[in-house]
Amino acid sequence: MWVAVTLVAAALAQGLQAAAFASVRTILYYWIDFLAILVATFVSLRWVDGADWNFVRFGRSSSQPALLTSGFLMGMIAIGAPCVVLLAMHELRIVPAPEGNWAVAAAQMALFLLPAAAAEELLMRGYIFAVLRETVGWKTTLVATSIAFGLLHLRNPGADPESITAVIIAGFFLGTILLVTESLYAAWMAHFAWNLTMAAGLHTAVSGLGVTAPNYHVIDNGPDWLTGGSWGPEGGVAAALGMFVFLFYLHGRYRERLQSEALQNR
Repeated sequence: MWVAVTLVAAALAQGLQAAAFASVRTILYYWIDFLAILVATFVSLRWVDGADWNFVRFGRSSSQPALLTSGFLMGMIAIGAPCVVLLAMHELRIVPAPEGNWAVAAAQMALFLLPAAAAEELLMRGYIFAVLRETVGWKTTLVATSIAFGLLHLRNPGADPESITAVIIAGFFLGTILLVTESLYAAWMAHFAWNLTMAAGLHTAVSGLGVTAPNYHVIDNGPDWLTGGSWGPEGGVAAALGMFVFLFYLHGRYRERLQSEALQNR
């Protein structure tokens, strides 16, 4: 049911996006894509499962400011810290770009990065994640959705085994945030902050997609296996190490919570 409704909603979204003015088409595409998946999730929850948004960890209790803030900070630091280290080591390099207003450019990028992250999180860690989690357990669900998340990026420019592996690791990172916080909003904010840090902060490629930004660009100045090459810093080993630091921390917290719940249920 969820798949069928998603496909119908996506087809309608494509039609609306095609009819839009060229100047807003890119931004509108991502918002319509997000709304299409949101509608499909709502229909499936209400008419198939008789459940509410809490089932997919998208209810009011999951949207507390502390959860959103922690998700945002984890996403920003996980990619930002490795990039700062690479800049200090001169493996990444800052080069000039045509002058412009940084704040305006950052706001424009946020307008489509925000719904883009929301759409991918709802798609990969929303309804499907919740259903699988109840039927096959959290471990299998985390593995399956993380691999699917990586494969979802196969058509991006410059995709190769290393970059797709990095995206799969990102799937584990975002999925673990969801498990620990019980908040899809937190995973959304982590995803958004990750992309915003690269696009608006570093003015570098995001998952192989180039960024047009003013004043400066951060470019690859070292081996692709380390810096990500044309895919952007998220495709390199440095970014993977940043995610692994958080993964070990988050996994430990989740294990502790499961053990605590098991003791309480005895």
